[in-house]
Amino acid sequence: MRQYSLLKCFTLYNAPSIIPPMNIASMTEPNLKDRLAIVTGATAGVGRYTALGLARLGAALIVTGRNEKRLAETVRWIQAKVPGARIETEQADFASLSQVRAMGLRILANHPKIDILVNNAGLVMPSRVVTEDGFETTFQVNHLSPFLLTDILLPALKTGAPSRIVNVASMASNWGRIDFDDLNGARSFHMWRAYSQSKLANIMFTYELARRLEGSGVTATAVHPGFVASNFGNKGFWSNVIWKLLRPVQIGQAKGAENSLYAAASPAMKGVSGQYLVSKKPVRSKAQSYDKNATERLWRVSAEMVGISGLL
Repeated sequence: MRQYSLLKCFTLYNAPSIIPPMNIASMTEPNLKDRLAIVTGATAGVGRYTALGLARLGAALIVTGRNEKRLAETVRWIQAKVPGARIETEQADFASLSQVRAMGLRILANHPKIDILVNNAGLVMPSRVVTEDGFETTFQVNHLSPFLLTDILLPALKTGAPSRIVNVASMASNWGRIDFDDLNGARSFHMWRAYSQSKLANIMFTYELARRLEGSGVTATAVHPGFVASNFGNKGFWSNVIWKLLRPVQIGQAKGAENSLYAAASPAMKGVSGQYLVSKKPVRSKAQSYDKNATERLWRVSAEMVGISGLL
């Protein structure tokens, strides 16, 4: 089984990390203040700054996270910078499909119209851990739970059309491979292999979603945030060492949010769907992501895993 070099993986992350500063004013749309945006995993890092950027553009927010205290702190942090920001919170652990399902149904019941969904929540696990649903945690949190949440919220996104779905992926997907015979890493597990597979799944989900939503007014875009300075990669001794050595070339969390904000709010992205953005520009993703049989198969398998029909 191929082994993954942490240094090589981090070097890959760093390749597109130089992102031009974003001019928020140039992104403003006249009616953004009347729009509702959902950002998952919004209590830290790129997710928190994505939520802040959308609040500055006037959108009403629903921010999600696992921890009630951190959700409250995030609301205070955003409102201190954007007085009067309209923010709701929703608590759910993406390692629990029942919690994600319940959260999605609550949001749908209270908000029949949604304009922006940013699937940002994600993690990397240093060892193989199986969730209460029986799936490897990285694959469930990074792919299956966003897949389920998106499916639940699609009726409101269609009502809100033109609306946008943004899936936060990663250049790590270039190293990923969807192993349909071992999606849960039961035969062989390496944390970066599992992470890369989940990020490739994000991109393949985006492409298949865009195809299925064609003509609906709902667009789907995948983005790479860049090599962001955070504690995300601090998983184990050697990961910590390499992560610290690469601090000088990492970008700030605010800059890491720029690609998500561009996809979610820029007028230039109006009607644009089925793209993978790096530094606000469409780039080619891994070859497997363009295999229609593979994207359709991943969709069917994911739908079966989360217990839905697989139809939009």
